[in-house]
Amino acid sequence: MGEGILELAQELAEVSRLVDDDDVATTLGRFVSRVVYTVPDCEEASITVLLRGEAEIVARYHKTADPLAEPVRATLAEQLVGPDGPLHDALSYGEPRRITDLAADQRWPEFDAAAINAGYRSCLFLPLPGVSDAPAAFSLFSPKPDAFDSTSYDLVLLFALHAGVAFDNVQLFNDSRSLIEQLRTALGTRTVIGQAQGVLMHRYGVTSSVAFDVLKRASQDNNVKLRQLSDELVTAQNQGRLSEALRKYGLQTG
Repeated sequence: MGEGILELAQELAEVSRLVDDDDVATTLGRFVSRVVYTVPDCEEASITVLLRGEAEIVARYHKTADPLAEPVRATLAEQLVGPDGPLHDALSYGEPRRITDLAADQRWPEFDAAAINAGYRSCLFLPLPGVSDAPAAFSLFSPKPDAFDSTSYDLVLLFALHAGVAFDNVQLFNDSRSLIEQLRTALGTRTVIGQAQGVLMHRYGVTSSVAFDVLKRASQDNNVKLRQLSDELVTAQNQGRLSEALRKYGLQTG
């Protein structure tokens, strides 16, 4: 057990390390995917920040990809960032919130219903320590009641400690601009990259993950930022010159 915790701590230290041109979404995205695969029975995890009184999800990961589940997941996301739910309490007061059984909880009925419709029975909300300019928190969901016991809680706390450090490091790393501006830019970056993935998926009939890997490789091979490459491909698609843009970056086949 001790060796396992040490190994996890070392991995988290590496996950926390900022690399050149990392944005907030990229840095924190590494945490949410690792949480899902580390914490027992965790199906979904996200990190949300409170910006000028409004909550925004900046990193989110599901263990299973199911297009049919997207509508109910979208509804849950709307309830998650709403002003009358458990996450908003965790962000506003800096205190954890845990729902052991959504079917029995009576504190947040609209949120509970949305979570149950998405297939969940328990959830945990844990603020990231050390974050002051823009309070942030982990959200974890499980299809099992009372999934996040004391052992799981300790694991999530370890992630939260490292994520809080990474969040603060982003502030130091980018002291020439405000964190809020960077967060909003990160959300825009995620959108345009997703659109570029869709272009490649439609063009070549590949999966989302394959399309993302292709974009990353083309970005590295051409020494171009991923956002710039994605923006060029989306613009080219809209202007009817996609083949030209694909040839430019070595992505044209045939």
